[in-house]
Amino acid sequence: MTDAMQASPHAGGNAAARPLLSLAGVHTHIGAYHILHGVDLEVPAGQTTLLLGRNGAGKTTTLRTIMGLWQASAGSIDFAGDDISKLPTPEISQRGIAYVPENMGIFGELSVRENMVLAARGARREADIDPARLRWIFGLFPAMQKFWNHPAGLLSGGQKQMLAVSRAIVEPRKLILIDEPSKGLAPSIIRNMLSALRELKADGATILLVEQNFAFASQLGDTVAVMDDGRVVHRGAMAELAEDEALQSRLLGLSLGAHQ
Repeated sequence: MTDAMQASPHAGGNAAARPLLSLAGVHTHIGAYHILHGVDLEVPAGQTTLLLGRNGAGKTTTLRTIMGLWQASAGSIDFAGDDISKLPTPEISQRGIAYVPENMGIFGELSVRENMVLAARGARREADIDPARLRWIFGLFPAMQKFWNHPAGLLSGGQKQMLAVSRAIVEPRKLILIDEPSKGLAPSIIRNMLSALRELKADGATILLVEQNFAFASQLGDTVAVMDDGRVVHRGAMAELAEDEALQSRLLGLSLGAHQ
């Protein structure tokens, strides 16, 4: 932990959970640009960890580095006891990490059904997907069943986000990385997404979530890490940050009441 790191003295309650994912001293270069400057981050198993920070702080780069889409130039990324920092993205995915990117990563020309079949490893047709899990997903996102045979490109923005999350959970995953799931969504759709992610969390999923909507984030997170300039500068309990408006203002630039 650097001198700049601010850690909650009560974060130990969450620290009791063994980290499923740990980043230590991770640096990432993209071309000539040095984006991550020694990221230290822990994601406890069975919890939702929020990764917050102003635009350009390095949050998305952190997720993409974990997934191997951009390779760490230094440091280690430990997942379930193994360093995955040098592995290719397909192998990282095979180890049980799912990624929902900010741009959703769906295939617009394919139907919802075809998108789901492609996301299920080893599935070649709908019948290969676990029917009980599919019913569970339909319970989370009824629109997926309603538009099952519709082209994904014709879905609304909120429905596309639901499809992106559905693809990530079509099979049991050890860790789900989600980048800004509420971005650009109408308030009613945000409420639906919040409800679905709460159910995922209650089901025992381990989630690392990047989010700009603080009200949304504060209702989901167990632990929180705040990034600035490519480093984690604060980590602790989400509930404590949600209650400390002065700390929110200092770390995130939130004005009083801005997150109501």
